[in-house]
Amino acid sequence: MKLFPKWLEAAGWPETAIRGFDIEVRGPRKKYRRIVRRIKEDENAFGALVTTHKIDILDAAGDLFDFLDPYARIFGEISSISKRDGALHGHAKDPITAGRALESFLPPRYWAKHPQAQVFIIGAGGSGIALSAYLMRAEQGKNVPSRILISSRSQRGLEHCREVHGQVGATTEVQYLQVGGVRSNDDILSRLPPGSLVVNATGMGKDVPGSPLSDRALFPQNALVWEFNYRGSLEFLYQAENQASTRNLVIQDGVTYFVFGWALGMEEVFARRLEPQQLEAFCRITHQALGRPDEECR
Repeated sequence: MKLFPKWLEAAGWPETAIRGFDIEVRGPRKKYRRIVRRIKEDENAFGALVTTHKIDILDAAGDLFDFLDPYARIFGEISSISKRDGALHGHAKDPITAGRALESFLPPRYWAKHPQAQVFIIGAGGSGIALSAYLMRAEQGKNVPSRILISSRSQRGLEHCREVHGQVGATTEVQYLQVGGVRSNDDILSRLPPGSLVVNATGMGKDVPGSPLSDRALFPQNALVWEFNYRGSLEFLYQAENQASTRNLVIQDGVTYFVFGWALGMEEVFARRLEPQQLEAFCRITHQALGRPDEECR
């Protein structure tokens, strides 16, 4: 709420009020419908960024939308609500957001230049599925990981992930690995080749304390390590930082992902596009708010 007015100023967009709606987890359908209907009918409401309840809103109020983008239909969720000529639009931006954030630190044509490298996504929730969907886009051609491994404690989550990939169209090998019994995330990590990408998409370290890895886990040499979280206890991030020099790791936290998520949602709501220098300004403002004034997004 404090960053939004600063972002608007940096973009040079009109001053606009922002209002939050808090709903309890798995809130009643009538609340979701009331909020969506208000956005649709109130001429002073431009739209919304949906930070949580993305699946529940579509389940409860999907019939109120006049347009849903392909990702919203495939993923069964909405992260951005906007209006065009009185019609209510719903978008699932996470696959694009995850991809934009990844490309901000991944060297060009990385997978083509590192054909042995794999991707290990820890967590089969929305953000993990979104990243995997981006990585296997057909337009990537041969610039895809040799293998994508996705782990979760929930077999149901893994099956949902498999269903989404079936609709997106997998362009590389994908393994769906249940952990918590005879198999652990540490075990999967230990078998990754050098140069692989390891992602914490579980929410551990933000929503709940802890890490999906034990302190005995060893990252692959020359690995790229991405902590999706940008606030919280961030144990996974600190585990990687403790091995950064000995394993030659490239480490990224979730600030850029957070900023791009808001930026792409704002683009839809305001029907304007942000230039690269405006996105850089968003990132500088956010880093400064987090006490990291010297960091920027590219």
